[in-house]
Amino acid sequence: MSGRTYPWQQDAWQQLQTLRQRMPHAILFHGAAGIGKADFIEQFAQALLCESALPDGHACGQCASCGWFAQQNHPDYRRIRPESMEDEVADEEGGEDKKKSKTPSKEIKIEQIRSLADFMNISTHRQGLRVVVLYPAEGLNMPASNALLKTLEEPPPGTVFLVSSNSLDRVLPTILSRCRKFAMPMPSHAEALAWLKEQGVPDADSWLREQGGSPLAAAAQAEQGNREEMDSFLQYLAHPSVEGALRTADKLQKVPLSALVSWQQRWLYDVFSYKLAGNIRYYPRYQRELAGLADKIHVSRLMAALKGANERRAVADHPLSPKLFIEDMLLDYTACCT
Repeated sequence: MSGRTYPWQQDAWQQLQTLRQRMPHAILFHGAAGIGKADFIEQFAQALLCESALPDGHACGQCASCGWFAQQNHPDYRRIRPESMEDEVADEEGGEDKKKSKTPSKEIKIEQIRSLADFMNISTHRQGLRVVVLYPAEGLNMPASNALLKTLEEPPPGTVFLVSSNSLDRVLPTILSRCRKFAMPMPSHAEALAWLKEQGVPDADSWLREQGGSPLAAAAQAEQGNREEMDSFLQYLAHPSVEGALRTADKLQKVPLSALVSWQQRWLYDVFSYKLAGNIRYYPRYQRELAGLADKIHVSRLMAALKGANERRAVADHPLSPKLFIEDMLLDYTACCT
């Protein structure tokens, strides 16, 4: 992260400072995935707990509170997120590779919300605020959502909830109604591209376009280094056939299924967008192939294919057989295009 906030967040940070004089008990930060919302609210959480905040609202980085925060053991701070995200961070930080008996949950569970009860019922360490950071809000399962709602309906004094969401339509309306909503900006293409180049991301423009303009998502995909797999998949989408579907399914079994479905969703969106408006958002490198498909596929077939991709995305994390899942997805696509 360059500086204390990303370059495209500076105006949002200044706007946020106007809320501090009459601090809401809950703020819901919302915007596209991969634009740095989690980092932004972590910065704000540290600033709220800091004992010597700077004139621009950032934490000083020097006081005892900032020291505790940096060491992730501040007594007045809690972070709630799915187990799977905790595991990702542990892997990045070189944590032990422990074999787990079950797959880490991608949901926020009711036990995690209930664990806040003791935290919110004891005095703060330095008579300041308690801060709870929770993301993504759409990760709350229904029991956890209801438990959080009860807390937000009767917020404990001196406690601030900083919540983040990539998709407001997947959050309970009753939770939305009890939070002050704060829109997070999408960077311009030029801003995001400049930042990626500063980070040394190769082929930055292609990655950025393929991730819909989200710079952190682009950086993450580039770091994973699956360009060869993506290009193989896109080549199949550009020239579909039954033989190609089976060959591609066999080759890409190790790629996360959610990634494959996302790549296909973006491809279908580009075909649909080109057919209706002559625009391509995600894969401009394949303009000729996308234009050819747009000319020959009927709108009703495209709509059905997009609907099928959305349904597959919902079950991509729990397939009965990854290979059969990919084959089924690609054969359906082939049938749509021929």
